[in-house]
Amino acid sequence: VQLQASGGGLVQPGGSLRLSCAASGSIRSLNVMGWYCQAPGKQRELVATITTAGRTNTADSVAGRFTISRDNAKNTVYLQMNNLKPEDTAVYYCKAIVYTGAYLDYWGQGTQVTVSS
Repeated sequence: VQLQASGGGLVQPGGSLRLSCAASGSIRSLNVMGWYCQAPGKQRELVATITTAGRTNTADSVAGRFTISRDNAKNTVYLQMNNLKPEDTAVYYCKAIVYTGAYLDYWGQGTQVTVSS
């Protein structure tokens, strides 16, 4: 199973980005998918998660600015990031719980988001 993340980049404060993460490989079913971020010198932390049914959980620090969604037919999760702030600068990783005979966690390679003027 591979997770391919894309969509990061450099954006000015107040700008927007949309991250995508597509899962491929021997997938019987995708369970919870989510996004995590890791800033330099800090631990990786939760940004948002979404279940197969569409129930979401979003960190307080990004609530109202970031929206997670998924396309189950495409095995893809998205993160729409609006009103970006310099403190959002981090590497963003997608994660999926995948059933391949057992439930396992898989991580994408990370995509850099830099918010700077």
